Amino acid sequence: MKRIVFICFGIALLLTNSVIAKTSFNSLGKDSLVYLEPKEEHPIEMQYIVSLLNRYHYRKADLDDSTSDKVFNNFVEALDPSRLYFLDSDLAYFERYRFKIDDDFKQGKLDFPYQMFHVRRERAINRLNYIISVLDEGEMDFDEDEKYYFDREGAEWANGKTEWDGLWLKYLKNQALIYKLQGKEWDEIVVSLKTRYERWRKAIYQNKSEDVFQTYVNSFTSTFDPHTDYFSPKAADDFNINMSQALEGIGARLMQNLDYTEVSEVVVGGPAYKSKEVKEKDRIVGVGQGDKDIVEVVGWRIDDVVQLIRGPKGTTVRLLLARADKALTDAPDTVTLVRDRINLDDQVAEGEIINISDKGTDFKLGVIRIPSFYRDFENARSGADDFNSTTRDVKKLIDSLKLKGMDALMVDLRFNGGGSLQEAIELTGLFIKDGPVVQVKNFDQTIEKHRDTDRDLFYNGPMAVLINRFSASASEIFSGAIQDYKRGVVLGETSFGKGTVQNLIGLNQIINDPSKKLGQLKLTLAKFYRITGSSTQHQGVTPDIQFPNLYSAEEYGESSRESALPWDKISSTDYKETNDISQQMIEQLNKIYNFDLNNDPQLKKLVEDIEKANQNKDRKFVSLNYSERKAEQEKNKEEEDALTTSISTELKSTENEFDINKIEKLKTDPYLKEGLKLLVELTKMRVG
Repeated sequence: MKRIVFICFGIALLLTNSVIAKTSFNSLGKDSLVYLEPKEEHPIEMQYIVSLLNRYHYRKADLDDSTSDKVFNNFVEALDPSRLYFLDSDLAYFERYRFKIDDDFKQGKLDFPYQMFHVRRERAINRLNYIISVLDEGEMDFDEDEKYYFDREGAEWANGKTEWDGLWLKYLKNQALIYKLQGKEWDEIVVSLKTRYERWRKAIYQNKSEDVFQTYVNSFTSTFDPHTDYFSPKAADDFNINMSQALEGIGARLMQNLDYTEVSEVVVGGPAYKSKEVKEKDRIVGVGQGDKDIVEVVGWRIDDVVQLIRGPKGTTVRLLLARADKALTDAPDTVTLVRDRINLDDQVAEGEIINISDKGTDFKLGVIRIPSFYRDFENARSGADDFNSTTRDVKKLIDSLKLKGMDALMVDLRFNGGGSLQEAIELTGLFIKDGPVVQVKNFDQTIEKHRDTDRDLFYNGPMAVLINRFSASASEIFSGAIQDYKRGVVLGETSFGKGTVQNLIGLNQIINDPSKKLGQLKLTLAKFYRITGSSTQHQGVTPDIQFPNLYSAEEYGESSRESALPWDKISSTDYKETNDISQQMIEQLNKIYNFDLNNDPQLKKLVEDIEKANQNKDRKFVSLNYSERKAEQEKNKEEEDALTTSISTELKSTENEFDINKIEKLKTDPYLKEGLKLLVELTKMRVG
């Protein structure tokens, strides 16, 4: 009881100092919102987490005032990323904790996060009441010349109720205008917004102690690196949603992140993965069944969202996604998916022959797509003859493609986020005689060199590797080794840059108390290094021929994350390059590519799309004037339609000149098309 009185007293003081009427504090009473307190096991969990990170994390960081400052900022950012809820007086009050958090962690004290969370929750309720009152006043005026500044990174918190109300009025107006631009009448807009925010209110009442603890601990773990996370017992269960629930649906694992349902993982082979439009950390803000209206799910608990997304194979579901790389105030994207049952066969490597005629000469190009580096460790350990393995499957595919007369091979690793290190090493071994493939530097600074010891060269023909920004980890090991040995040419975008190794530790394994269900800690133990000694961390793998980059390093990739471990270098290994790819070949291929960049209609459209996206990315505000927004919307559509028509005409006019333009599947994949054109040129160089 004393602890509750202390927290109440602290918040009451805070609210007295703010401009919000003290009567609003009454809504925090036990008859409405339940006071959230740390659970009995949380202090000891926190102390063990601190100990594990200090002992085993790759980055040796002192738990001091500097760390305390970062945790404070991270926690505030987690609770109020758009700086809409807290007032400047709130932050002034909590400044007293900024440099005490390190001591609190060591002692297992959790007063600060629960106090701040309660205030954030109170502020949210206050704002929801304000929104409802504004909507009840009648239709908004969309003829005024107003702007809404949606990019609030680094913005000041509101100074007083008048400024706070003005900020939220424009926030709400932008939300209403988005609906209006979709053709909804005011009455429909009011119903949609009220439904959304009342759901949000319901979710606030459902917040649990674990939500606060997990958010706070992750504000600490993220100071070490972006891949070190704490999962509360409930979050761990959410992350590992029973596959029977997830598989006949969209193929994505979801987790609760305060008011939002967040994509924690895209399952390889599923509809979400195949669409290439659903990304990790995207937030699902709406779900629509078939042609029915999209239902707002902001503020829903994850179980309810999962039930709405799930459905029979072959049915359609539409997701309204707030992108991870955009502000929550940006208009969300609608992605349409056809539900399917995900089979293991959908998650394995697949291959095909693509026939291309170049100036009267026919080429049979093999394309092998590898969605992940998978390995059935259990059956491999038991000595099974035919366990599931990337390398084994690729060997079979190469044999099959050889029988069809394959002239050259493209290994497509786009959107391959990694997987088994052993498979990356063994797969590399199919294309080199022997030698080192990757180096691993552990948290204790010891270095291991992993080698291909099989002297057989399974495939020695011309080859290229196609990567993009989402190729990570094991994909970077493989493509980096192929590049370093000069065994093949690497094409595409600079890869993700994840050169770190994580391990998952269940805290129940350490704290032996069967009566308590504890969380899990995923922590970074080691770093990958190429055989040259260069880390894949941060910088990723830079292609020999770099295609237009749809996703910048500032938005996606390791370098977009503030706490990412730095790039560095260790000693090179002793390895022998092949003579398959020369610098002269790469220079010649780049000349051919640069010509295509200026003449190929699909590549030109990509460049224009990227330039336009970059221009929009620099925008800090949107107009709240309906006529202005509508004109902008129509102009964008006209420009897009004109560009699509122009490209279609150009492609048709070049079908006889470039046979590759006749291949239907390549009309929607300009990266693969350009990659195959360059592979033809490489094959001619190798034969010559």
